[in-house]
Amino acid sequence: MYLITQLRDPLRQLKPGNLIFLTLAGIINAFGVTIFLSPVKLYDSGISGTAMLLSQITPESWGLSLFLVALNVPLFLYGLKKQGGLFTLYAIYTVLIYSIGAWLIIDVLPIDVSFASPLAGSDLLLCALFGGLISGLGSGLAIRFGGAMDGIEVMAVIFAKRLGMSVGTFVMGYNILLYIICGIVIESWILPLYSIVTYMAALKMVDAIVEGFDRAKSVYIVTTKEDAVCDILSKTFEQGITIIGAKGYFSGADCKVVWVVLNRFQISRMRELVHQADPRAYIAIYEVADLFKMENTPQSAS
Repeated sequence: MYLITQLRDPLRQLKPGNLIFLTLAGIINAFGVTIFLSPVKLYDSGISGTAMLLSQITPESWGLSLFLVALNVPLFLYGLKKQGGLFTLYAIYTVLIYSIGAWLIIDVLPIDVSFASPLAGSDLLLCALFGGLISGLGSGLAIRFGGAMDGIEVMAVIFAKRLGMSVGTFVMGYNILLYIICGIVIESWILPLYSIVTYMAALKMVDAIVEGFDRAKSVYIVTTKEDAVCDILSKTFEQGITIIGAKGYFSGADCKVVWVVLNRFQISRMRELVHQADPRAYIAIYEVADLFKMENTPQSAS
């Protein structure tokens, strides 16, 4: 009854666009895992990797698809209160698509994935890299469009703080433990070590999809010649610029912080221009994952 109550309203909030991309995410993840990783006994990360190990040591009728659903869905439902109904529905839907895709490739379609990758053969490095990149693409799309591909991330959000660690550390700890268990079970460390390559490739791809391939650069310029700096930057890059009042702690002198967001190709030119305008300017540069511009909304009459 509780589940029905919590999921009834989110059902009305489902967006067709998100479902399309989550469907694509599940298919991509299934392709990466079943075409590159599973044939050569490499392991994905998280619950997906756990399901792959269990499918290898249990009867053949208990396949990867069954374990994906049996392990992930209860974790998503357990995290319902913390993550919300809409996320839970999207995540379960994505895992179901992933599971069905894996079942079709392994058991239905005329693709032989029983002993080697159809595309990379038995080359473990190629399988590890491309399996990680492709499954990371699927996982990244799932996260970007409101869902998830793996229940371990939900458990990390719930338990990491209680254990005094970050979410990333929790997930990494789980994966390290998983690969150690894999090595013990199969009595070899070669495949678990290559699986770490898969994990790192997937991690970088997830970051790229969620945060963007070409991150912008947030530039802070501490200067006493803000007018000259802003004038030359505005004319060169035609970007919006913000000036923030500041004061030197040791000198006590008043100064300004000029803030501007540029792309990575503009950084070198920016440094030259700023030091032409103010040779003593201090420049700090940070990566920006996302930029949002809020639209102006009419003020209500008082």
